[in-house]
Amino acid sequence: MSINKKIAWTHLTAKVRQLLVAALSVTFGISMYVFLNSFVSGVNTAQSEITFSSMGHIKIYNDLPTEVPVLLPKPADSNTIAMVSNARNIRYTEGIKNSTPIIEALNTFKEVTGVTQQVNENVFLRNGVTKYSANLSGVDVENEDHLFKTSQYMVEGNYFDLEKRSDGIILGSRLAQNLGVGMDDNVTVLTSDGTSKIFKIIGVFETGSATTDKAKAMVSIHAARQLFSENKSFATDILINIKDFEKAVKVAQKISGVTQYKVEPWQEGNSQLDSANVIRDLLAVTISLTILVVAGFGIYNIMNMTVNEKIREIAILKAMGFNGNDIVEIFLTQSVIIGIIGGIAGLIIGNVISRIIDEIPFKIAAFTTFPIDYKPFDYILAFLFGIIITIIAGYLPAKKAAKLDPVSILRG
Repeated sequence: MSINKKIAWTHLTAKVRQLLVAALSVTFGISMYVFLNSFVSGVNTAQSEITFSSMGHIKIYNDLPTEVPVLLPKPADSNTIAMVSNARNIRYTEGIKNSTPIIEALNTFKEVTGVTQQVNENVFLRNGVTKYSANLSGVDVENEDHLFKTSQYMVEGNYFDLEKRSDGIILGSRLAQNLGVGMDDNVTVLTSDGTSKIFKIIGVFETGSATTDKAKAMVSIHAARQLFSENKSFATDILINIKDFEKAVKVAQKISGVTQYKVEPWQEGNSQLDSANVIRDLLAVTISLTILVVAGFGIYNIMNMTVNEKIREIAILKAMGFNGNDIVEIFLTQSVIIGIIGGIAGLIIGNVISRIIDEIPFKIAAFTTFPIDYKPFDYILAFLFGIIITIIAGYLPAKKAAKLDPVSILRG
């Protein structure tokens, strides 16, 4: 160990209480940084999981034209009059008539982790005189669970019974409550074409998303095709999950080359989710950095006091031949040691706080405790920020000490 580092260590150990106060300020800042970012990251992950519990990262569907078709072209001259009497709407092909080849092509993409197909239609569900509108989703049971882990959101019944029961239906918890029905009760499904069929309730699910839980009902995709008189390869939507949902836009562009149907990444219809995640991240980082900066001011004050207390010792050192760089190194070493001690303690305490919060009961959707993410990157960043701030806080007093004139001090 060099003489400069020995002097720095002697200064620190001479006043242990002062060392602990400085280290604790760093510890508090870093522990809060770790906890806040772990918690916010967990909330973002939970929000994404709830959102994607029924929505794919990418959706393929038949986007019907919204413009009114021009039946007669505009006359070439002003002497001609074009008039259409009693115009009729043209019936376009709805849905995807043959989904099988599209699904086979999608499974060849290395970014794709799962594909499922659905038949979605707006219907009315009736229980006696009570009638509610709902979105009836005919699902491919096995692939649906692979994408959305639907079976984990079941609060009553067995999700996989849908595959065995052509007359079985599963309702969202709020929808079942509004209809006043429970397990093994019957509900009547009324389609827009006037078709009706009685289904037996074989399960109830709860995703935590109010929009989904109060409006969604599920039957097997075979039962849905039969109800709406569609062929065995018909689907209204093909839903795709990929390895990194943040790259959905880029992957959607690649997928659009294999089909003429609309390929829509989740960001197009849910930009508010992405914005909310970014805002929460910025808020957590801002609060955490503010705490660290305040801790930096504490270290600055302590180091400034140390310089004032050791002013005669500094003068003696300079008179003995120590130059300005040596003085800077001595006080900067003290700051770094404070930063390292406080940083390591902060990481440990931040992790402990996160694990305690992680055990607090908190029931929402499939979550039973508060959502916490343990990302190594957050810990590394917290430690680096702590060291940088302590170095800056220690450098300013060290620079002041280096500029002191030993002669004037010793004379005074």
